[in-house]
Amino acid sequence: MRVKINIQIFAIIIILVIANQIKVYAWLMLFALIHELAHMLTGMLLKLKPRTLEIQPFGICVVFESFEKSEKNKIIIALAGPLINIAMAIIFSFINIEAKEMIINCNVILALFNLLPIYPLDGGRILKSIIKVKSTDEKAEDITNKISNILMIIITIISSILILIYKNIGIVLIIAYLWIIIIKENNKYMLKKRIYTIINKKNT
Repeated sequence: MRVKINIQIFAIIIILVIANQIKVYAWLMLFALIHELAHMLTGMLLKLKPRTLEIQPFGICVVFESFEKSEKNKIIIALAGPLINIAMAIIFSFINIEAKEMIINCNVILALFNLLPIYPLDGGRILKSIIKVKSTDEKAEDITNKISNILMIIITIISSILILIYKNIGIVLIIAYLWIIIIKENNKYMLKKRIYTIINKKNT
């Protein structure tokens, strides 16, 4: 399995060090790693071979050799990450250590963040697979893309208010990174839409 490091992570680290928020970031990345290991182990239990582990600015992503599986298995793999974060938050709520509050908060944030129905976050993957069970791939792509963009606009508005109140640079960086992901996915979606259009024309 190859390990890739997104170079943007170094710029984020420098900014957070200057803003004195590197401790929170370090905790988040630790539990993001555990979150992704849960995805990876679940995939391996479902007979999949991990190909790449990519360390990104605000999380870690595992890519399997083949993702040809049932939508049910895709949902199971997507749920594994948030569930391990929820489990860890519950476990550490009964353990009295100095970093207890930080650990609980980080795991709750990661679980809730990843369950947002924004593709390619876990929540977006779950949404897409659920729609695919009831409809076509094209319809699933279309609905998931629309929900992702609408929700991202709502989150940006809410986050803008929070930034004004708390003046937290971490929120700015997360929203900016999410928009980068959304824009990339929009480009992929438009390409797929053109392909679907060509296929549909050939079938008519």
